[in-house]
Amino acid sequence: MALQEKLDRFKKQQEKCQSTLTSIAASNKVTSHKFTPAPAAPSVSARAPAPAVKFSNDTERLQHINSIRKAPVGAQIKRVIDLLLETRLAYTPEQINDAVYVDINSNKAVFDSLRNNLKVHYDGKRFSYKSKHDLKDKSQLLYLVRKFPEGIAVIDLKDAYPTVMEDLQALKAAGQIWLLSNFDSQEDIAYPNDPRVPIKVDDDLKLLFRGIELPRDMIDIERDLQKNGMKPATNTAQRRARSEVQGMSSKPKPKKKKHEITKRTKLTNAHLPELFRNLTDNKS
Repeated sequence: MALQEKLDRFKKQQEKCQSTLTSIAASNKVTSHKFTPAPAAPSVSARAPAPAVKFSNDTERLQHINSIRKAPVGAQIKRVIDLLLETRLAYTPEQINDAVYVDINSNKAVFDSLRNNLKVHYDGKRFSYKSKHDLKDKSQLLYLVRKFPEGIAVIDLKDAYPTVMEDLQALKAAGQIWLLSNFDSQEDIAYPNDPRVPIKVDDDLKLLFRGIELPRDMIDIERDLQKNGMKPATNTAQRRARSEVQGMSSKPKPKKKKHEITKRTKLTNAHLPELFRNLTDNKS
């Protein structure tokens, strides 16, 4: 009897629970039509990783520009002068900045030094290269050299225009100028080879030249040349040493003594009588 009561009580509890679940489900269905909850924010761990910060592709160029503008004034001026020398064009400060990244307008020290540089011409707007001699071509170069009978240093002509060195060699090959070395400064001097240019040598200089007594041995002459900073065209000591070595190795070898046939020679070729004709003559 007690067992039956427990079963009835359990059934009632099951029915009550079932009704409760049914009412909850009905209420949720009605609420879902009225309000749609926002999706839950993903957790920090579930978030996608942030994209890596990408530097500009122009970073290397910007670093290079920054290093140039922080360089000493002399280094920046050299970059500008090299540009003017190579191109032989006139540049505004903005064009120089675009070409070699030297900001002249923002650096007063660079601007003033460049404007006062002997190799730079500034007309108030543009900078250009200024050579010592304003030449344009080979004819003007020859005209200038002929104005200096005593010679003009090649170093003063090197920057006249881009092909000046080639024109100097062409004038030399044509016999119109001379290019001689100055042993004191080890630099070339250009002299005009023009018969119309009178060149007079003082008598005192002639006597001084003719009165110089040269050593009799060529080795002493070469030694004196080296003392004065000149390189001899010959090397007599080396040549003599080489000739001595060759002379020792070229001594004639002693000739082997020729053995003649005598009466004491053991004859093994008696069937060839012509070999023993000398022996026969000695016996007689």
